[in-house]
Amino acid sequence: MKILDKKNKIYLLDDENFDFPTLEMMKDDLVAVGGDFHPQRLINAYENGIFPWYVDDYGYIHWFSPNKRMVLNPSEMKISKSLKKSITSKGFVVKSNENFEKVMRECANIKRKHEDSTWISEEFIEAYTNLFELEIAFSIETYLNDELVGGLYGLVIGDVFCGESMFSKVTDASKVAFYHLCQWAKDNEIKIIDCQVYNDHLASLGASEISRVEYFNILKSDS
Repeated sequence: MKILDKKNKIYLLDDENFDFPTLEMMKDDLVAVGGDFHPQRLINAYENGIFPWYVDDYGYIHWFSPNKRMVLNPSEMKISKSLKKSITSKGFVVKSNENFEKVMRECANIKRKHEDSTWISEEFIEAYTNLFELEIAFSIETYLNDELVGGLYGLVIGDVFCGESMFSKVTDASKVAFYHLCQWAKDNEIKIIDCQVYNDHLASLGASEISRVEYFNILKSDS
């Protein structure tokens, strides 16, 4: 690993090993470029508070560790009256790991405000499907009348759930999946759900920003 941009402390990853910049080596949100989607490299990235966001036009993966990290304590999810009604009486059936790859593809295809394209390319789908087969990544899915209408996926790294993306085809379908993720997280002593970066939707569910240092302290804590 060598320095690519000294001012902003951006590193070019080695092909021969899976090392990543440490917290002390980071400055901006973008911390590294290059490397590949080898499962061990991905695991090392998440263990060091880093995630891949997109592949540029030259084929380089861009790796991020935001200075402000959006996270949620599973016990602090905000449940509105309308969401509570959706959870209890809308007929949603929630499952896990039945359609992992399809959840990813739905996340890639869903139209989002202020976004013209998706970072979830075929490379991402193949890479995270490999992690799913290694039982590191998993999905929570929401069904209505036997149709997949919402869901989310992410990774479990120690006692942190690293959320990647979610989608919804009908009102509250992704929120119901998120609610069940929080219930699962509480039952399995998951400290926080990592939501990566701020958005209004996550804030409405109770997520808030903490510093990168705070996030690393949680991630690296043994207790």
